Amino acid sequence: MSISDVICVTNRHVFAHEEDFLARLAAIAAHQPRAIVLREKDLTEEAYETLAQKVLHLCKEAGVPGIVHGFPDVARRQHAAGVHLPLPRLRRLVPAERSSLASFMELGTSCHSVADAQEAVRLGCTYIFAGHIFATSCKPGLPPRGLDFLQAVTAAVPLPVYAIGGLTPARVPLVRAAGAQGACAMGSLMQGSLWL
Repeated sequence: MSISDVICVTNRHVFAHEEDFLARLAAIAAHQPRAIVLREKDLTEEAYETLAQKVLHLCKEAGVPGIVHGFPDVARRQHAAGVHLPLPRLRRLVPAERSSLASFMELGTSCHSVADAQEAVRLGCTYIFAGHIFATSCKPGLPPRGLDFLQAVTAAVPLPVYAIGGLTPARVPLVRAAGAQGACAMGSLMQGSLWL
């Protein structure tokens, strides 16, 4: 398994200092993941943009696509490779807003059903996250959707599908066998090995 099959989803809260978070992302970027999604949902747009400047700079230095989560205006101002928006937010965009997203190389969303995935295609997404596939501490008490769900999603849409939720290096072959392009990792990359 190559780390190029993996999209890193960030979580700065596992680090005591921003410098440690950025150092970890630089180390991840050096191993050429498929992309890094800066998913820091608790920040204001201003604070997010300050952090995004630093993260997108290190992504560009490493030649890794940097994807902004939730703030398309920040993505435009900072010349991000793409933007990842929650599906309900994508649905609410007026046509002019949606057409403005076409300037990004990447447009992604997270899907929790086959119908969600098919809608993501209609809304112009270039990739989707499908999950959560395995049990994860990020979704305590919620049963995972499993590999049959993942296989149904990948069979239903022409887009690259990345499995999310409880992914480890050992589970990547399972999601690839179910048709996924690769995996998303947050906790295991932020705190664990670099999947090498």
